[in-house]
Amino acid sequence: MVQPANKGEQSASGPEQHTIIALVEDKPGVLTRVASMFRRRGFNIASLAVGRSERAGLSRMTFVVNGDMETIKQVTRQLDKLIDVIEVSDISTHQVVARELALIKVTTTPSSRGEIMQFAELFDANIVDVSTSSLVIEITGGEQKVNSLEGLLRPFGITEMVRTGLVAMVRGQESGIDLENLGIPPSANGLIRMDSGI
Repeated sequence: MVQPANKGEQSASGPEQHTIIALVEDKPGVLTRVASMFRRRGFNIASLAVGRSERAGLSRMTFVVNGDMETIKQVTRQLDKLIDVIEVSDISTHQVVARELALIKVTTTPSSRGEIMQFAELFDANIVDVSTSSLVIEITGGEQKVNSLEGLLRPFGITEMVRTGLVAMVRGQESGIDLENLGIPPSANGLIRMDSGI
């Protein structure tokens, strides 16, 4: 699903959500330091996903953070101060491709199994485990798609669910973080560190 990254979604139900990506060094302790910064500052993380980037030695983190623009500015400033963080970008005003993966274990009976499988097929989800009393369904898509399938399955009895959190990438030729402009060559490894002045 191609969509704006939650731009202008503030409502009476709560603050708007912003999508932030951070390029960080891929080494032990980085995630702990980032999480500690959020805890100390009292920032709420709606979701967090982290994994290797296209460059060896560097990882990308995708945060979904609740808050107004001033809060988001504080989040990005504080992230940028961390020694292991190379660059931070708020992509909330960009057009992005956003995805989330979820595994949902649903209680089944002989009479309900067919209906549950039809729901999975309707959402292009996969059945990845079958037992006499349950199914495990794998779904990939935008947050609303995952939420919709969860809502349909909940009356049958969801015994377990795990969601990865959102990962997002800016559409087209534009880049959320331009490694070339940061002076990071294609052969970058974990030893490269931009001078942050800290």
